[in-house]
Amino acid sequence: MVRVTAGPATRRRHKKILTSTKGYRASFSRVFKMAKQANMRAGRHAYIGRKQKKRTFRALWITRISAALRARGLNYSTAKNKWLHARMEIDRKNLSEIAGNYPAVFDKIVDIAR
Repeated sequence: MVRVTAGPATRRRHKKILTSTKGYRASFSRVFKMAKQANMRAGRHAYIGRKQKKRTFRALWITRISAALRARGLNYSTAKNKWLHARMEIDRKNLSEIAGNYPAVFDKIVDIAR
């Protein structure tokens, strides 16, 4: 009976990790054990970063809306509350785009908050 080794499978698995860590510093791109740890850490940071990106953009949109409202003599929290009671459903992303690119339209939206 033929003796079967795990050589090809192991090589494939190692190669997959080492190609994903290409460009990392020192032995993190060359030694499998170190590369595997670096790859796991990179994956963890990427996962966390995808969640943080959402928070960062939301903060950016709120800042843009707030700046546009301050120029018109309002602050963000009171305007947002009035829009909520007026049942005006527009998300922060689109509202920040309107505030930056279409001031005339934003003025009409601000009138709802007054």
